[in-house]
Amino acid sequence: MRPTIGVLALQGDVREHFHALAACDAEPVNVRRESELDAVDALVLPGGESTAISTLLEVFGLLEPLRQRLREGMPAFGSCAGMILLASEVLDTRPDAQSLSGIDMTVRRNAFGRQVDSFETDLDFAGLDDGPVRAVFIRAPWVERVGAGAEVLARVPSGPAEGRIVAVRQGGVLATSFHPEVTGDLRVHRMFVDSVREREAVRPA
Repeated sequence: MRPTIGVLALQGDVREHFHALAACDAEPVNVRRESELDAVDALVLPGGESTAISTLLEVFGLLEPLRQRLREGMPAFGSCAGMILLASEVLDTRPDAQSLSGIDMTVRRNAFGRQVDSFETDLDFAGLDDGPVRAVFIRAPWVERVGAGAEVLARVPSGPAEGRIVAVRQGGVLATSFHPEVTGDLRVHRMFVDSVREREAVRPA
C-alpha cells in the first residue's frame, strides 16, 4: 500500500521532504488546513524556524487538531525544527512558543550554535543497515533528556558535542536534529514510511 503522508507546508524545507517521501513509495500531500490533516495517515514536520511554524500552526487553526491526532497515535516525523515542535519541553525558546508533546523529551533549541556553526558528520543510526548516515546540522537542536518510553537512535560520535542525542523515536513518532531530506540518503524516510505502512496494515478498517 502507498500510505498518504502529509508534509506540514507552513514554512521550511517542505519540497525536499515531499520528494523524499515520493521516492519511498508514499503518497505525499501538503497540509495547511485541518481538513487536509484529517485525510493523512501520518505527518512530516520539516526543518525551518520552529517559533515561526509554532505561530503559523495557531494562525491556521492546526495546533489543537495536530495535538489531538498525535494523542490518537498518528505517526509523525520531525527534522530539526520539527524535532523541536514534537518535544514535550523546549529550552532556549520564546515564552509563547507552542509544543506538540509527541515525544517525551527535552530539546535545546539552536544547541549547536548559529548558522555559521552548521556542520556535517557520519552517525551510527539504530535500525539502519548499510553503514552510517551522513547528517547535516543547520542551527540544530539536541536532546538533553528522554523519557522512559523514548528510544535513542543516534548520538554525535565525536567533537565538542560528543554523545549528544540527535535522533529519538517514541512509538510511531520519530525526530532527528539533522536534515536527512537534503542528502539524497532515503534510509531515514524509508524507515518512517515503512513504519506507517506496517501500522496501516494492522489497523482495523
